[in-house]
Amino acid sequence: MIGRLLQPDPLRLDRVEPADQALQLWFNVEPQLQATYVAGTVILRFEAFGREREGQLRWADRLVNWRVTRERRDLVLRVVAARPLRAEWRAEAVDGEWRLTISLLEQ
Repeated sequence: MIGRLLQPDPLRLDRVEPADQALQLWFNVEPQLQATYVAGTVILRFEAFGREREGQLRWADRLVNWRVTRERRDLVLRVVAARPLRAEWRAEAVDGEWRLTISLLEQ
């Protein structure tokens, strides 16, 4: 019982919001991620709870598709556009939540 009280909360993705040429992911605690790039696709992997979702955002006057899927114990965010992409991200605490902002760049 005491062990559960001392364990940190598991990472949970609460929502995903398209922003001005970026994507914002909101978590309950600070996220740790692994990033890879495959054929111009940005892939971010989180060991987290959350539901699958998908959408689009406008970037450089083009549409970019994004999708969060579950792979075993991880949530995986894939961002795909007609042009090869890479990403920069930063996490910051905002009103008791963690916002991960992912800015897209041409590769």
